[in-house]
Amino acid sequence: MPAQEKNLVWVMERVPSERFPYRLTIQTEAGRVILALRVQDRWPGSRGNIFCIRDEGRSGLPEPLEEVERVPVVSFKRYGHRVSVVLQRASCRKCDFLFLKKSYKTKSGFYEQIFWQTEQALRERRPRVKLSIRGSPALEILIDRNERYPWRFPGCRVERESLPAGDYALLGNGVIQAVVERKTYSDLLAAFGILPSFHQRLNEMESYPRAALVIEAHYADFLNPSRNRFYSISFTTQAIAEIYALHPHLQVVFAGNRKLAN
Repeated sequence: MPAQEKNLVWVMERVPSERFPYRLTIQTEAGRVILALRVQDRWPGSRGNIFCIRDEGRSGLPEPLEEVERVPVVSFKRYGHRVSVVLQRASCRKCDFLFLKKSYKTKSGFYEQIFWQTEQALRERRPRVKLSIRGSPALEILIDRNERYPWRFPGCRVERESLPAGDYALLGNGVIQAVVERKTYSDLLAAFGILPSFHQRLNEMESYPRAALVIEAHYADFLNPSRNRFYSISFTTQAIAEIYALHPHLQVVFAGNRKLAN
């Protein structure tokens, strides 16, 4: 899962070294270092991609001489083998750090390569199509005992349990990592009639690291008077908006139908 750090500062310091003349650290306002690298320039510039090494864990590296730049960090996210950074300034705002593990050719083991890439370089380079993170298809899925005609998860380990929240759960290291509440078109209309109780159920789902409400219908279905004869269109749209507003950490997905939802 992607990791987001907040209230960080980007600090660039000059170093007496020809190969890596700068040290870049991303740290908290209190000084706790999140990432520390020795870099070849203050910004990749026209090259768009420069080589870096880690600052920590290396002996013999010269100490910085002076601080040359300090900028607030708007966004710092780790996903897969990348760290993505957005800075609070007018230009040279977005960049990625790519962390790769390479195997030695003449001996066993691995070594690390780190590349600092700008937004422009990522657009122009157009690497082969691939995903940023890779997961295992052999997931551990829990299905609530009360779930009738449940979704199917080929290749996964599936068990039936009485879940405290949601209809489905993703298990990792013996702990529930994500929960999903499944609703058909008629189920959600019925939930509108007991909204306070439904909000309580969604509140409990939001106590987990990840939570989603998956609806086996299109949003437009709820705006169709010929289908929705129980509530006015105005009430229906406000009820859906209330779900979004009161549960900002809940992913609401209109999946179209049962097959697409699965």
